[in-house]
Amino acid sequence: MAPVKRHAYNAEFKLKAISHAVEHGNRAAAREFNINESMVRKWRKQEDELRQVKNMNRRKGNKARWPQLEDKIEQWVIEQRAAGRSVSTVSIRLKATALARDMNIDAFRGGPSWCFRFMKRRNLSIRTRTTVSQQLPKDYKEKLATFRAYCKNKITEKKIQPEHITNMDEVPLTFDIPVNRTVETTGTRTVSIRTTGTEKSSLIVVLSCQANGQKLPPMVIFKRKTLPKEKFPAGVIIKANPKGWMDEEKMSEWLREIYVKRPDGFFHNYPSLLIYDSMRAHLTDAVKNQVKQTNSVLAVILGGLTKELQPLDIGVNRLFKAKLRASWEQWMTEGEHTFTKTGRQRRASSATICQWIVDAWAKVSVSTVVRAFTKAGIITELPGNSGDTDTDSDNDERDPGMLDAVIAQLLNSDTEDEFEGFVDEE
Repeated sequence: MAPVKRHAYNAEFKLKAISHAVEHGNRAAAREFNINESMVRKWRKQEDELRQVKNMNRRKGNKARWPQLEDKIEQWVIEQRAAGRSVSTVSIRLKATALARDMNIDAFRGGPSWCFRFMKRRNLSIRTRTTVSQQLPKDYKEKLATFRAYCKNKITEKKIQPEHITNMDEVPLTFDIPVNRTVETTGTRTVSIRTTGTEKSSLIVVLSCQANGQKLPPMVIFKRKTLPKEKFPAGVIIKANPKGWMDEEKMSEWLREIYVKRPDGFFHNYPSLLIYDSMRAHLTDAVKNQVKQTNSVLAVILGGLTKELQPLDIGVNRLFKAKLRASWEQWMTEGEHTFTKTGRQRRASSATICQWIVDAWAKVSVSTVVRAFTKAGIITELPGNSGDTDTDSDNDERDPGMLDAVIAQLLNSDTEDEFEGFVDEE
């Protein structure tokens, strides 16, 4: 015997059959809708319940059933986020239930489906936590123009050549440079990324370059009292600081050991322009006097404008970090590792990290540095660079997937203090 096929009818269909039966009879309704007459009789007894179901179905969709309640919930979410507090779907449902009780709304249940429909109606979504990006001041356009005019006037007045225009910046790094995303089988519940557990162990790399594309040796400042007892590669200056940051002493050492030793810089025969941000260690009287003794003019970038005026921030640091991350990932995948007694992998040695820094810095091309100075408005396009096609550098600079949000945040100088004006001491 063939199985009997069962049909499901919604409340709207049943009510249409009931209306036809009231006007023409149960048998006529059964013929009209191709159903059994007993079903029509059964549905007529359930008419009140069917009408209630139909009304409930009508309330689903984009239109809110309790708009006043949702207005209050939306305002509460805005206030919580303005205060920097986390808001989850659970907290929204709990708050909505409490408000509904205060407003004497008995039918409100505050389930998950209501919550997500509410979020859709109010243009809310679940977001991943991000860092605070550098904010431009309200009059930033005027300040940009003033700084660029200052630099160009000094370059013209003192006839400063591109090879004597230098930009310096401190770049915070960690011993581990992991990504927050990875390729994994779809549906995997737990996705972990192996590191050596030193994501928070930091060091500082001081980078400096010139407008003609010349790169000066990097300085690495480790967070420790004494220098590591390791054999470091050539081409990098190693320093130690208990706080792991640039201070007046390390700034003086950078000027003496790197800036003065740049090409044509030792005898101070050529007027120069030194550009950096308004970090406190850059602005002490001792540092400014030391810069003045090198026949250099100091141009200090105002707080909040480094991403617009600092060549290293604009077009160099990101590429440098991408190259550095590639070395770390290759070491994690293919390098020789040692482990503690508890099975924890040891981090890369300080010498190894310095070798990565030297290699990554060497891979930043001349054209990349020149373009960064051009984009900052410090110089115009140099002859011979307009047609330079540095494919590898361009791809790394423009690829937003090379660095995640946490690493990209390091491109912004968060140590700047407000500095009202430029240094102009003769």
